Amino acid sequence: MEEEGSSDRAPGKTTIAPGVLVTIARLTALRVPGVARLANLPGGVNRLFHRGSGEGVRIEVEENSVAVDLYVILAREVNVRMVCERIQSEVTRAIHDMVAMDVKQVDVHVMDVSYDEPAQ
Repeated sequence: MEEEGSSDRAPGKTTIAPGVLVTIARLTALRVPGVARLANLPGGVNRLFHRGSGEGVRIEVEENSVAVDLYVILAREVNVRMVCERIQSEVTRAIHDMVAMDVKQVDVHVMDVSYDEPAQ
């Protein structure tokens, strides 16, 4: 921890756009073995106007805390519970490490299983 006045950083604040958080969550989830792809967000037209939404991801930011909803399609023959736990763990770590925000929760919604793609 640096003492006041000893920092080389200029005064000011940093803001993180919700789209950045969506991108981090989306790319991290897609890297988890067993995730075939992300699903469309439920809600039809309403999702087009929802701030902090992207392909398969919905983000809510409150103060310095983030809540994430991920809508995934899993590959066949995977342990659903284990894949979902890994998604939660990896997304939490990525957001915390990359933007130093607390992650309140990561809810994973399994929307389908893809029989077109083998498990990784």
